[in-house]
Amino acid sequence: MVTLKQLAKELNVSISTVSKALNNSDEIGEETVKRVKELAALYNYKPNKVALSLKQNKTKTIGVIIPNILNHFLAKVLFAIEREATEYGYNIITCISNESLEKEIKSLQLLANGSVDGFILAVSKETQMKNETAHFNKIINQGLPIVMFDRVANDVLCDKVIVDDFDATYNAAKMLIGEKRKHIAFMSTIDDLSLGKLREKGFLKAIDEEPRITGYVLKLAEKDDEQKKIMKFLKDNKMIDGVISADSSSGVIALNTALSYGLKVPKDISVMGFTSLTIANHCIPRLTTIRQHANDIGACVTKLLLNRLQHKSSEELEFSTKIIKTSLVKSDSTL
Repeated sequence: MVTLKQLAKELNVSISTVSKALNNSDEIGEETVKRVKELAALYNYKPNKVALSLKQNKTKTIGVIIPNILNHFLAKVLFAIEREATEYGYNIITCISNESLEKEIKSLQLLANGSVDGFILAVSKETQMKNETAHFNKIINQGLPIVMFDRVANDVLCDKVIVDDFDATYNAAKMLIGEKRKHIAFMSTIDDLSLGKLREKGFLKAIDEEPRITGYVLKLAEKDDEQKKIMKFLKDNKMIDGVISADSSSGVIALNTALSYGLKVPKDISVMGFTSLTIANHCIPRLTTIRQHANDIGACVTKLLLNRLQHKSSEELEFSTKIIKTSLVKSDSTL
């Protein structure tokens, strides 16, 4: 592989001149830049990225850790992060924690050894349940910034991007109350996560404000058979005329269960949930969704991290928490 030194020798110029010409420096004349680039192209010259990163103390690479690649929302955020990073000349390395604290720690350790300039991550379920934060603080103390999204560790001082989960289910419940629904259920498979708890609190707040409305809560554990549990729940509580799902799957199951029981959706029962438009559009009738704007979240976390990297030496840059508002996308499963 040809080197800068070899290019410089053949062109009879200094190594510095070749380097500056390849980087379009104003210090080098147009004719010299042209000669250097033509010879570099002829020899298919590629800069040594490892040497470059050691010299500049930058890898131009971001580490991204997400808990579950099969989660449609997280996958969409990852897509947006990669797109935004590419636009600013950065690459990403992605690790999957699979909801494991141990894997999360190992991923951080692996990438913190000179591979990345900083991290974007969503906290694993096990990390949240055990309230472990030492591994995050250790990485930050090494001088590597972290930006968290969706699932965050509140005790860690870093930039964060979150969805207003409380507000989302509060507004969803209010909408069903506006439809004259009297018996409204909240279903969740993510009660162990902070965002699941916030969604439940938002729902209960809206119900508490309406004395004539009855609220029901169904919490589903990971080991549960969701379909059986939801079928039994709706069978035991035939008066339920509205359902809000805190996750991607229980809303779809509730919709199909209601139809299997001969209920008309949305005449007899309204159903909505946190899910992607892709999944919602495959339901019949189409499911009303609480949209989390994954693309906006991905763009926001990337810009926050890049801004942090550009001001790495500045102690004046305060940490911020950006709140992305959800929106209700009304469809055929609600009035």
